[in-house]
Amino acid sequence: MKTIAVVIASLIAFSGIGHAADFIAPVKEIMVATKSNWADNNSDWTDIFDASQLDRLYSHDFVAKYQAAAQFPAVDDDGISPFDYDVIVNGQDACPLEDLTMAAAPAVNGTTEVTVRFRKSACTDAPDAKDTTTVRFEVIEEAGQPVIDDIVTENIETQARDSLKATMALIAKGQ
Repeated sequence: MKTIAVVIASLIAFSGIGHAADFIAPVKEIMVATKSNWADNNSDWTDIFDASQLDRLYSHDFVAKYQAAAQFPAVDDDGISPFDYDVIVNGQDACPLEDLTMAAAPAVNGTTEVTVRFRKSACTDAPDAKDTTTVRFEVIEEAGQPVIDDIVTENIETQARDSLKATMALIAKGQ
């Protein structure tokens, strides 16, 4: 009996059945780049939406919406981004990110929400310097891999959640 249990456990492990995908992995990669982008180390800016990132880290639906929005570039140095701000820090300016945390909630209807929190203004004397920014990544599984399907920021003033996919759809409509 014990041998059968060991064989079944081995088959499950070998086949990948019961293996939970690392839903934090694509979010972690984006946050490592974002943290580096805002660090005081004068490193090159990492585009979290370059072609290699889009192909590996984002869902097909997200990529389609990004590519549609990219037809309407914002004013920036390279003229290809549909955004004129950093979509993770939700602004054009930030300090080195501090107190960064990531946590994944249990999946609901095939979507795992990974909540990221950080302080983006700690180096300033602004009244909100100690405030924590919250970004929620909706991660799904496509072709057996966890991918980001949406990035949702919380608007501190309105307490509303802003979906990046909804923003990209508006940009693609010329709004």
